[in-house]
Amino acid sequence: MTEKPFAYCLSHAEAGWAWRIVDEEGETVDQGVDISQSGAQAAVESAIRRASSEGRA
Repeated sequence: MTEKPFAYCLSHAEAGWAWRIVDEEGETVDQGVDISQSGAQAAVESAIRRASSEGRA
């Protein structure tokens, strides 16, 4: 399986840490908010794995 690259950003938000993942075309793959930075990072990694396994990659 050839993996498509993803980019993500984490930003501190009023409700915690907001995160967003985009594919190489700039389309949003997933997004969310987590209370902690480490939780947001874990959510990003999980979402990227899930998107890759769903054939998005």
